[in-house]
Amino acid sequence: MATIYLYGTHRTYSEKAEEAPQNGQGAKLSEQRDTLELIKIENKVLLDAPVIKQFPELPRGCEVTALAMLLGSAGVEVDKMTLAKEIKKDSTPRTVKNGEINFGNPHEGFVGNMYTFNEPGLGVYHEPIMELAQSYLPEKIVNLSEQSFDELKIPLSDGRPVWVIINSQYRELEDSYFQIWNTKKGKIRITMKEHSVLITGYDEKFVYFNDPLTGLKNKKAPIEDFKKSWVQMGSQALTYSN
Repeated sequence: MATIYLYGTHRTYSEKAEEAPQNGQGAKLSEQRDTLELIKIENKVLLDAPVIKQFPELPRGCEVTALAMLLGSAGVEVDKMTLAKEIKKDSTPRTVKNGEINFGNPHEGFVGNMYTFNEPGLGVYHEPIMELAQSYLPEKIVNLSEQSFDELKIPLSDGRPVWVIINSQYRELEDSYFQIWNTKKGKIRITMKEHSVLITGYDEKFVYFNDPLTGLKNKKAPIEDFKKSWVQMGSQALTYSN
């Protein structure tokens, strides 16, 4: 029986090979508006996507830098500094009262100072990034958040890289790396190791990504460790439709 996923304005019907052998191994049926197409899920993928380094201008700007790479892959040339200026901000100041931290919410906007480590800051999650991305690619940004990691292989197999939130260790972190903040919308669990990259490929053992932290193109990490890191950070992912 097919599983139906809702991806923005289009629907994806997917079937595992053993459930639908007539479609070929590792194939997914994708219906976008009135067009039915077959996307083969490849065993390995490595895309040629733009790579941009966040330093020195944006010490905390990995998310908008990775977004600049994603948009560049879609044919939209936009500077990381422009995106840094345009991204929605949560201007809540950092305070500590009775031992508890009060600060912004990355689901609402960029938290703290993106331009220097000399002032408090963290980053931003997929919701504000998606809103900004949609201003450049209206009706084409696809939210893959809270899907399984295997679902990210669909756009990758179709030649489209994927923006994600992970951590800078590219593995599941111990609880000691996390802290609890109070925000205007309640408590949130965060880590200062939060990071964002652009996934460009995968194979049986590794996931490949363009890393704004190091400026490396098609950097690799063990795929199982990377998956756990991604899930731990909320399974946040974005791409675009053709």
